[in-house]
Amino acid sequence: MAALDDAFIVHRLWQAPDGGAFLAAIAGRVRGAATTGATGLKGDLIERLPRLEVVASYGVGTDAIDLATCRRRGIGVSNTPDVLTAEVADFAMTLLLASARRVPQADAYVRRGDYERDGKDQYPLTRRVRGKKVGIVGLGQIGQAFASLCLAFGMDVAWYGPRPKPGVPYRHVEDLAQLAGQVDYLVLTCKGGAETAGLVDAAVLEALGAKGTLVNVARGSVVDEAALVAALQDGTLGAAALDVYADEPNVPAALIAMDNVVLQPHVASGTVETRGAMGQLVVDNLKSWFGHGRLLTPVA
Repeated sequence: MAALDDAFIVHRLWQAPDGGAFLAAIAGRVRGAATTGATGLKGDLIERLPRLEVVASYGVGTDAIDLATCRRRGIGVSNTPDVLTAEVADFAMTLLLASARRVPQADAYVRRGDYERDGKDQYPLTRRVRGKKVGIVGLGQIGQAFASLCLAFGMDVAWYGPRPKPGVPYRHVEDLAQLAGQVDYLVLTCKGGAETAGLVDAAVLEALGAKGTLVNVARGSVVDEAALVAALQDGTLGAAALDVYADEPNVPAALIAMDNVVLQPHVASGTVETRGAMGQLVVDNLKSWFGHGRLLTPVA
C-alpha cells in the first residue's frame, strides 16, 4: 500500500463508511484497480467504473474477477504467478506431511500433558510418506513444483487434467475417480472457477478411500464440501489437510471437530518474502501499464 501511495492517487474503497456513495464520487476518475485473488472484482463494480483500464490482482487465482466483462471492455488484467509457485508447492508438501505424521495432533498431545502422563512410546503410530503414491489434480506451475518435491520423497507421481502435457514425465490419468483409486494422497493444485467447481465429488472421495488423504491448496470450490464432511465422518475417506474452504473465512464446524483433519487459514503463500514479492508485482504491473501500456504478467 505504501508503494501504491508513492506512485498513484489511491482510493481505499474497503475503508469507506458508505461504499456506494464513495464509489459514485470517484468512479469517473478511476483508471486502475488493485484487488486480491480472494476479493476479485465483480462485473457490476467494473461497469460502475467507466474509465477503468486495468485490474492488478494480488494472487494467482482469477476466478473472482469477471474476466468476461474485462475482455469485453478491453480492460487489462494481471495476477502474480511465479513468485508464489514454490511457496505454495512447499506448503502442499507441508500439509501432506503434517496429515500423514499427524503433527498438529501430536503437538496437542504433548501440550495437554498426555505425553508426560502416558510415558514414552504410547502415541499411536502414523503413516509413511516416502515411497507412497500421489495424484496431483492440475499440473500447472504449482503442480509441477509440487511433483518435484514428491520425487525427492521417492513418491510415485500421477496426475489428472483436461488434456495431456507434452514432455511431462508423470503419468496422465484421464479419469479423476480412477486416479483417486490408484493413490494414497490426492493433492489439489488446480485453478478455481466454474470449470472445476465440485470436481472432487463423493465418487472421487470414495475412490480415494478409507486409507487415502485429500490435500487442498487450490480453491475450496473445487471440492464438494458437504460430501467431504460426510466422507470424513463415516470413514469413507481417511484424512484431509485443507488450506481453503467453500465459504471463506467460514469453516464448517464439523471439519473443526474432526481429529483426522488438518486445517489452515488459506496461508499457502503466506510468508513475508513471497507476499512481499506478490505486492511488488502488483505495483510493478500498474506502473508498467500506465508507463508503457503493457502488463508484466497479463491474464486477459
